[in-house]
Amino acid sequence: MNEKIAAFADLHIPGDPLILVNIWDAGSAKAVAAAGAKALATGSYGVAGAQGIADGEEFSLDDAIANLEHIVAATQLPVSIDLEAGYGADAAEVRRSVQRAYDAGACGINMEDRMPGEVELLAPEVSAERLAAAASTGLWVNARCDVFRGQSAETDGEALVEQVLERAKIYADAGAGSLFVPFLSEAKWIGAICEASPLPVNILRAPDGPGQAELASLGVARISHGHQPWAAAMQWLTGQAKKIFRGDEPDY
Repeated sequence: MNEKIAAFADLHIPGDPLILVNIWDAGSAKAVAAAGAKALATGSYGVAGAQGIADGEEFSLDDAIANLEHIVAATQLPVSIDLEAGYGADAAEVRRSVQRAYDAGACGINMEDRMPGEVELLAPEVSAERLAAAASTGLWVNARCDVFRGQSAETDGEALVEQVLERAKIYADAGAGSLFVPFLSEAKWIGAICEASPLPVNILRAPDGPGQAELASLGVARISHGHQPWAAAMQWLTGQAKKIFRGDEPDY
């Protein structure tokens, strides 16, 4: 692990979380860095959306790596790239894809445990093989666990937490550096996962979920904003354009 990757790893502190206002290109990277970021991370949804493309590895690996290179050139901060499911049909192909991110200057990646367009999660052992291949490059691997996706935390929270923790152990053994559990906004279950996970926990900020201070108090080590910054920027732009087209002056 090189010095910059080690510095990125050290930012994952339970109770003092790394805050990632996710970016989509070099320009947004510079804007977020200027605001005081300690590290930068892309979100695949915003990266694809900025090109008018759907999420789900529709944005080619070549384009994703080129975008990463522009971002890395624009900042001295550690950069993590969302590589979705790893851009690979098998572990060997995943490793080749992740190696390209390493070579382009990334310090970390996000990697999902389901394939693009699929609802069902990969079997834990299959995910572990793919995560191990990614981790063998030396990059910090943020293992995304979609157990809560489309499920009811209200009715099935305890069972879902058990599933997350089972996968967390397997993913840790495979070499993952942190555990990303999106689609979860209930403080009770976030706290339970943070308390028992062998990996530092990353939570996706949710408008209806705990705020930054509460997530820290629950033991979260990393807070991501996902596609929300990109979506908010696009909503603002649309609103300003509407004002202009109806004859009003914009806010800028």
